[in-house]
Amino acid sequence: MRDSRTLRSDHVTKGAERAPNRCLFYAMGFTDEELDRPLIGVVSAYSEIVPGHSHLDKLAEAVKAGVRMAGGTPILVPAIGVCDGIAMGHQGMKYSLPSRELIADSVETMALAHCFDGLVLVPNCDKIVPGMLMAAARLNIPSIVVSGGPMLAGRHNGEEISLSKMFEAVGARKAGMIGDAELEQFAQDSCPGCGSCAGMYTANSMNCLSEAIGMALPGNGTIPAVYSARTQLAKKAGMQIMELVDRDLKPRDILTPKAFQNALAVDMALGCSTNSVLHLLAIANEAGVPMNLETINEVSARTPNLCHLAPAGNDHIQDLYEAGGIQAVMAQLAQGGYLNTSLPTVTGKTVGENVSGAENRNPKVIRTLDQAYSKTGGIAVLWGNLAKDGCVVKRSAVSSEMLVHTGPARVFDSEEEAIDAIYNGKIHPGDVVVIRYEGPKGGPGMREMLNPTSALAGMQLDKQVALITDGRFSGASRGASIGHVSPEAAAGGEIAYLKEGDLIHIDIPNNRIDAEVSEEEFAKRKAQWSPKQPEGLEGWLSRYVRLVSSANTGAVLK
Repeated sequence: MRDSRTLRSDHVTKGAERAPNRCLFYAMGFTDEELDRPLIGVVSAYSEIVPGHSHLDKLAEAVKAGVRMAGGTPILVPAIGVCDGIAMGHQGMKYSLPSRELIADSVETMALAHCFDGLVLVPNCDKIVPGMLMAAARLNIPSIVVSGGPMLAGRHNGEEISLSKMFEAVGARKAGMIGDAELEQFAQDSCPGCGSCAGMYTANSMNCLSEAIGMALPGNGTIPAVYSARTQLAKKAGMQIMELVDRDLKPRDILTPKAFQNALAVDMALGCSTNSVLHLLAIANEAGVPMNLETINEVSARTPNLCHLAPAGNDHIQDLYEAGGIQAVMAQLAQGGYLNTSLPTVTGKTVGENVSGAENRNPKVIRTLDQAYSKTGGIAVLWGNLAKDGCVVKRSAVSSEMLVHTGPARVFDSEEEAIDAIYNGKIHPGDVVVIRYEGPKGGPGMREMLNPTSALAGMQLDKQVALITDGRFSGASRGASIGHVSPEAAAGGEIAYLKEGDLIHIDIPNNRIDAEVSEEEFAKRKAQWSPKQPEGLEGWLSRYVRLVSSANTGAVLK
């Protein structure tokens, strides 16, 4: 029996007036003993179409076991999830980023409609993690995240590989560097089992940042999906939600401005996906925390980059785990004064208490502060006459040759047009590929451009060709891949007025991106411009286009 305190679930389980509500619980086999305990929503994104989610049924069962052990009643509810890899390169990618909003809305719906006292959120992949965190911040009821964990790296010809190498192999095939048999062997070898794809791509970025921001237990970001420690972590998360309910420790108690600063510092140290910018902005928006691109650049300017995980380097998330995980990274940042260690977390302890005793077991994977890859973070925000509201690049995955680059614009109004030109050898060293009308409104849905960037890398052009877009890049992209250009083309941003051959100057160290076009010339072109109407607006994407904001504010719905 619980104590006499009032719970949210009392609205559906207690009193004569709630007998009709109770009868429906009885219909599902719930007992009075179960209804006398806190009701914990276990939100699982399990499905049979996402490799990162195909094992979440077992993980959710472990969470439920933990909830029961700690005296609660777990109730499983579903969440959707798009596999970005399967959706990549076709119209399905239009639904990826918009699905983040559907996920947040559905978690809110299930939690409030059924009066859950707490939530254990069980996501794993790209938009599902931030979508659930957005819901947690919006609802502000006790919540904890436990992700499904990373996939182990594959092996091909004795080398560790993952999804980014697979996409690049397609470019190598198109360039005639490998044959069909070799390409198929890559496909067989790249993804050996369940889990979020093995590099520091968007899914693993957000799982690591869930831990860094204080909403997940230590180990959440790096324990491999197939390890028993992942199942144990799920049980512990199930038990820990009961302490959070007891203490009424809520997401907004944790998701403070200083917590976002911590998350950004870890983001910069790890070299996370540029998508983390979109998602942190969106989560901050739900938490009522002011954050913008200027804030992100300020943290990047003062935070060293300590890790080069795939695609920036050859290490994978399992290597980061064996080196000590996110806690080891955070311990090093704390030593340098880059973290606030007094902040609360879902462990019930402070950040400092969580990282106390954490050890860097492999300085080749997690560099020490004095051996950092750079004194600045893995992500940079650029501004200029081509991106007056900013754009984003994963600086840690850009070769030194491309940090400063000037080249002629090769302008395409869709990903399909660009990839056709790349595959057919029409892009040359020095070019700056511009893909526009792929932003939140223009796409619609701000598609990821992994196929073009991987094709360039596979053709060994990533150190000679830059790519700029108002769309997004997968965390698996590398090279001078500059995305989130704001304002986007569909909103009348300057990227819409570029012409073939315009010179573009990129200066990542100085955070600049400019076209060699005068303001007067841009004004003339604007006067002759008419916006290109987005295609594929059947269904709810038409509503999304009307409501979505710019990428520089997180592409949230107004």
